[in-house]
Amino acid sequence: MLTKAQIRSKILLKLKIQKEEDRNRKSKLIKDKLLRNKVFKKAKIVMFYIAFGGEVNTEEMIREAKKIGKLICVPICRKDRETMQPAIFEDHAKLKKGPYGVLEPVAEALVKPEDLDLVIVPGVAFDKKGRRLGRGKGCYDRFLNTLSDAASSIGLAFDFQILPLVPTTSHDVSVKQIIFS
Repeated sequence: MLTKAQIRSKILLKLKIQKEEDRNRKSKLIKDKLLRNKVFKKAKIVMFYIAFGGEVNTEEMIREAKKIGKLICVPICRKDRETMQPAIFEDHAKLKKGPYGVLEPVAEALVKPEDLDLVIVPGVAFDKKGRRLGRGKGCYDRFLNTLSDAASSIGLAFDFQILPLVPTTSHDVSVKQIIFS
């Protein structure tokens, strides 16, 4: 079996070389599946990620979710504590590069993690059971551990990011569902 590092480098490369039109086409299919998802439909406060490094594009999803009246948050990273906090994502929000190169809002109108109904989670790889391999910093694992039991999590992925088995350790946190295309 491949190690986490080996899987990570293989899939990060595939994300990088995937054609932009394929990424957009598949992201749109994933968006359509998400908008029909029961958990998503019920959720009022949703935390999305801002896509980076070839990940499933969330821009359209965020736009649609706002249109139907959901409060949207995105993560702000704290490098010193390697933690994340959900911040309200306003239309035309000024963005800056966070400590890991991911865009985040400059204005920090924070939401308590326990107030979130749903977290949309990026990942490098997932398996069918919801086990997830991230970029190796553990920020999402620590964050998902702080959610209320009522909150749900959905991982977004391209088909090549779904593996038969993702190796995990005791501090890895799985997502409750995966939407992929």
